[in-house]
Amino acid sequence: MSNPLKKLGIAAAAATLIGGAAVAQDITLGYVLWDSEIASTHVLATVLQDEFGLDTELIAVDAGPMWTGIAQGDFDVTVAAWLPATHASYWEQYGDQLVDLGPNMNGADIGWAVPTYVTIDSITELNDVADQFDGRVIGIDPGAGLMAASETAFDVYGLDNMTLIDGSDAAMAAALDRAVAADEWVVVTAWRPHWKWAAYDLKYLEDPEGVFGSAEDIHTILSADYAENGPEDVIAFLDNFFWTGEDMGSVMISIINDGLDPWDAARIWVDDNQDVVQGWLE
Repeated sequence: MSNPLKKLGIAAAAATLIGGAAVAQDITLGYVLWDSEIASTHVLATVLQDEFGLDTELIAVDAGPMWTGIAQGDFDVTVAAWLPATHASYWEQYGDQLVDLGPNMNGADIGWAVPTYVTIDSITELNDVADQFDGRVIGIDPGAGLMAASETAFDVYGLDNMTLIDGSDAAMAAALDRAVAADEWVVVTAWRPHWKWAAYDLKYLEDPEGVFGSAEDIHTILSADYAENGPEDVIAFLDNFFWTGEDMGSVMISIINDGLDPWDAARIWVDDNQDVVQGWLE
């Protein structure tokens, strides 16, 4: 890819030099505590440590604090920005203070998912069978764009017999696992890529009103300060960072199914996919 600093018309600042040698700088990565973003952030951090000798600080927060933090310069970069739909309100609020390097993954999507044994296929059918779901849609953290879209879905579809339950990615996954183990009906807020699509037979409920939008991308976002003052080679690498849902899914499965620490799962993926990593470094 072209140099993002030149592409964006931002003056590049080289790494600080002492005695002619480049001094590694710290970098702070903000991300939402979703399994997908745990995977991508740890893989990115592993390469930043290996190839650039950077001390990386990873900070997991809800979506609102993530966007506020990068706009204020508390975080240098996030690779967890879902656009144009999921995080639309945050981009509208903070976008003019940030630098968007573009997608690091294509084809992400969101919606409400149910096990395939559930016999309804559309959100429009939920009110009539609310009792079979205990009147609940199992959600995630209340600041997530998916939750905002879910609240809109309640209004658009008039889901008077249902309640949106907030919690976390882990709590949602645990509720899904319990329901599937008992062959019970459950509807959860969902997105892809996510390991649960490999672990369970799921389907999205049809969304005829288009509340949850079409497929979107996950973007790499820089704070304005880092875009202006960060090392040019690091920013070029961040601009090149791009992988597939299958790549991300393999890291997620290592963490969730195999019980690996995220750093260990990232290390295995990086070591096994050096051809991809080297492409990011070109």
